Amino acid sequence: RLRAGDFDEVTKDVLTTATSIYRCLIVTQLPFPESLIIETKLARRAWREALGVAGISVQLTPSLVKMMTRRTSHVRGELKTKMRGLTASFYGFRASRSIGAVRANRTLAEGLKEGASFVFKDWEMKSGVYKSDLIQSGINDMWFANCVDEGIVYAEYFDPLPVEMMALVLTVVKCCIDEWITGVREDIKFASIAYSPVYAVHLESLRRFEERTAAYKLLGRISNNLLDVARFHAGVNPISTRVTVDRFA
Repeated sequence: RLRAGDFDEVTKDVLTTATSIYRCLIVTQLPFPESLIIETKLARRAWREALGVAGISVQLTPSLVKMMTRRTSHVRGELKTKMRGLTASFYGFRASRSIGAVRANRTLAEGLKEGASFVFKDWEMKSGVYKSDLIQSGINDMWFANCVDEGIVYAEYFDPLPVEMMALVLTVVKCCIDEWITGVREDIKFASIAYSPVYAVHLESLRRFEERTAAYKLLGRISNNLLDVARFHAGVNPISTRVTVDRFA
């Protein structure tokens, strides 16, 4: 199995940047690539952009492509891991195995899943669509944890905040809620075969919402607010639209 250490220092530096860019492309453009060909195209783009940052030329080999494409499921799994605890605490799922707790967890999970109620700020009243604070928490923790996190260093992929990324976060929340459906949390793998269709539904719903509220630019305002709050969370002025960071520092 190839490792980054198998390459020379210059190639390793480019690979590090290219891998970060590839991760950003996956979560902001194609969280569930349909084929290895599509993944390879994204890897080639990430490599070209990394070379542009470094100002050098290094040949992209199949081995380097493979090093990047391995990260497709990894970055989705990383988001799932971060969202698991956030989701449980946000909605109040309880780890207890008492009859009362199990029943409450099951009822809560069923209620949140019904009509995808979890996309609302107030899921019981179904008001504030796409304004759930859990969406913000997930974005903050995954991409804007600090001023050198991916959402800041690679700001061009996150500004404006892509609808694809919002759909991905909502899909992960659905997976985290699914884990509680029996009343006791059970690990459910965030597998493409199970959750790619769920992602497609959320993406379509977001785009339909954007079209129906186009006159008010509601989704744009929601996504701009998510980005501003995330940048503030990272310790960066939310008013500034671009941040220059030396990616090889």
